Amino acid sequence: MSKGTPPPQDAAPPEATPGLDPERLRAHLDQRLPGLTHGPLRARLIEGGRSNLTYRVTDGTSSWVVRRPPLGHVLATAHDMRREYRVISALHGTPVPVPEALLLCTDESVLGAPFYVMELVEGVPYRTADQLRPLGAERTRAVVLSLVDTLVELHAVDPEAAGLGDFGRPEGFLDRQLRRWGKQLAASRSRELPGIDALHDALRRTLPGSPAPAVVHGDYRLDNVLVGADDRITAVLDWEMSTLGDPLTDLGLLVMYSEQRESPLAGAGAPSPLATTRGAPGHPEPAELIERYAARSGRDVSRVAWYTAFAYFKIAVILEGIHYRYTLGQTLGEGFDRIGAVVPHFIEHGHATLSALDES
Repeated sequence: MSKGTPPPQDAAPPEATPGLDPERLRAHLDQRLPGLTHGPLRARLIEGGRSNLTYRVTDGTSSWVVRRPPLGHVLATAHDMRREYRVISALHGTPVPVPEALLLCTDESVLGAPFYVMELVEGVPYRTADQLRPLGAERTRAVVLSLVDTLVELHAVDPEAAGLGDFGRPEGFLDRQLRRWGKQLAASRSRELPGIDALHDALRRTLPGSPAPAVVHGDYRLDNVLVGADDRITAVLDWEMSTLGDPLTDLGLLVMYSEQRESPLAGAGAPSPLATTRGAPGHPEPAELIERYAARSGRDVSRVAWYTAFAYFKIAVILEGIHYRYTLGQTLGEGFDRIGAVVPHFIEHGHATLSALDES
């Protein structure tokens, strides 16, 4: 936990922090964790998160992070605070770097939704090629390869030994995932999306067999980890989609993000909803990431294209859900007005990736 950290210069007054009431939060912390806080709390929403809301909270001496679901329209099972809290609690102390989980609150009368409090870990979430570029080619390459190595460490965790043996149902995992994301799409469907139902059907027809189950992050990419000043990964964040299942879903998602040379919204004047780091000098090609994962994990990755196509479908559904919340006026931050235009890009690339698998 950071000690002696001054309040952020852009800290918002309590009434200007949607989704978090600092006075209510402090009262709850004083009751549950006496002595943790030493003065009035101030909070600010950390920009960059497009799903669960993340806040940096400080009492002027120490700082913490609070996570809660988004405001308004919430898809079932997609924003489970208990799940996030449980997995980071279990992984703390393993080779996988995660913040220390301090408190879970399921009483919605405190902040209007379940939330949890965790240690503040210092580091940078690199989201774009421009942010990586100052590191130079050699350091950028090392950072991205360490992302693969950390994923291998995660998938090497023994779920039973970590207390996560019942964290998911590996049997039939991929089939359930396809059905679940189909339901998520239906829950957010507000317009025609040509090709998305055909992509869902094609994925079902070509469903691969799964390897031995592992703890799966569910949204593994460079801007969901923090990188320290020594270029080492200091924390893996955003565990809202974690479960026990097919580890290659994480690899497919990482490959999908690594194929994005630039944001589909480039030049639109809005912040990108996507991590697009491949254009940075030194960024490894997707094929090298796959080869490194295979060599270090010992897993068969011959069907990774299916998992990459599934990643395109899943992200299309997630972005459509965000677009739907935007149309209802239930998003915080900038750039949401452009997200709807990105969805067809992912549908198209999902089809192309599956077609390449058929031809191989």
